[in-house]
Amino acid sequence: MVTVNTKKRILGQKKPFKLEDIWRIRTRLEIEGNLMELALLNLAIDCKLRSCDLLRLRVCDVSSSGIIMMRVLLTQSKTSRDVQFEITSKTQHALSQWLFVSQLSPQDFLFPSPRREGVPMSYSYYASIIKRWASTLGLDSTHYGTHSMRRTKATLIYAKTKNIRAVQLLLGHVKLDNTIRYLGVEIEDALKISEDTDI
Repeated sequence: MVTVNTKKRILGQKKPFKLEDIWRIRTRLEIEGNLMELALLNLAIDCKLRSCDLLRLRVCDVSSSGIIMMRVLLTQSKTSRDVQFEITSKTQHALSQWLFVSQLSPQDFLFPSPRREGVPMSYSYYASIIKRWASTLGLDSTHYGTHSMRRTKATLIYAKTKNIRAVQLLLGHVKLDNTIRYLGVEIEDALKISEDTDI
């Protein structure tokens, strides 16, 4: 549920990006040659991590001997539970390009702060990048934030498969109820699944 406070700032769950939105952002970043943001976009979509976990990733977490891994196992800071995520070939390519031009060492943060040495990109800087992506698409940026990136692929997977358990595992949720609320699964979705199941 979305509410509005007295300052007209929209509160509540942020929208996921649509597939066509992601392609438009990706194409724009490729044309601009913005390798850092392209790698950030692709990895944020693939990993489905909370921003606190995404931003603390180091080069050695996703790369070994200069090769980008296909799968990563990470302990979530919020729940202390392990979660796995895939790194698709498109994301592997973007990360390889970013690491080549940035010359980051294995212990460096994957997305370092542009202002302070030795620390990761800040949450506010990351959030501002996402809002700019939304604005360039002509979207209302107040509806988008860091959780938009976590929700995007999860929402697409659910829409395609209706497999809530799979999405629960990918998001690292302890309870299925959390995943249901997170995806905004409504009774209409449940009824449609039931109607499509012929016994």
